[in-house]
Amino acid sequence: MAAIYDRFMRAGEEACVGAWRQQLLANARGRVLEIGAGTGLNLGRYPHSVTELVLSEPDPNMRRKLEGRVHDLRPAVTVEIVGAEAERLPFPDASFDMVVSTLVLCSVKDPAQVLREVRRVLQPHGRFLFLEHVADEDPHRLAWQRRIEPVWKRVAGNCHLQRRTCMSMREAGFSFERIERERMTEALPFVRSTIRGTAVLSLPG
Repeated sequence: MAAIYDRFMRAGEEACVGAWRQQLLANARGRVLEIGAGTGLNLGRYPHSVTELVLSEPDPNMRRKLEGRVHDLRPAVTVEIVGAEAERLPFPDASFDMVVSTLVLCSVKDPAQVLREVRRVLQPHGRFLFLEHVADEDPHRLAWQRRIEPVWKRVAGNCHLQRRTCMSMREAGFSFERIERERMTEALPFVRSTIRGTAVLSLPG
């Protein structure tokens, strides 16, 4: 996937996803953790309000691409790259102002555990910025996702097509400050349904 990921994403990035990333990350500030940073497609979009950026990427091939992009872009912000899985983040509780996840929760082994870890490392008033492709709301398209998913997971790095990420986030104790659902143009039809926005930790009671 590391070898082809940027080429595979190029049409979608140019059509809409790049603009969505820009819009999403314009709200980033403080000490930020990006999980599943991949090849670093978000890297040039972080604003000056970010004081420290930690990029977590477990795949060594993706991480080499990520390191190359950091070297080429030479961002003004302090950047640290760690080879950690999102299910086991090696950071203390409440250590980040924001966590970013873009097109990641579809492919992790245990999304519920990832979201528990995101919740754990966020400060109490922190923000979770997310952009994910999800199960389609249209029953016909969802049926196609169900048929295709077993093969798609094997060829696309464990990418799941039917994950109901909104529900998973609520179950993990998040509420939504802002959420938008939109179809990703110039993408394969069965990966077009997306959500993006900002989530916060739900208050008890």
